[in-house]
Amino acid sequence: MRIYLCTFILLVPLLGSAEYLDVIQVELKEGCDFNRYVAIKNDFNETFGSRNGYHAEVLMPLQSEHLATLFWVGRAANAAAFGKAWDAWRDGLADKKSVSAKLWSRFQKCSTNISRQGYDIY
Repeated sequence: MRIYLCTFILLVPLLGSAEYLDVIQVELKEGCDFNRYVAIKNDFNETFGSRNGYHAEVLMPLQSEHLATLFWVGRAANAAAFGKAWDAWRDGLADKKSVSAKLWSRFQKCSTNISRQGYDIY
């Protein structure tokens, strides 16, 4: 009986682990359309996100007070995993030939970030 109780106590924290949600409100620049932005997002997922435990989607509001903006929604396993991905992204920006720097250049030409928020999902 003790073995079952100890096993249960050790496994309970695993059930409570939270996913992390990264939400960025984005405004597209003139000359950049939704399809172009989604193509950049897809390249991000393939070249950076998949290697860093981060996956992004783009939400287009149909009913909202912010109809002129999009929402980038990125997911990581937890806040620590997001932090590692963020560190890799930030550190990569220093090298103009890195995946991060090339993607960031494309994002800057296409969009402006309005706000950013992070959430734990339980």
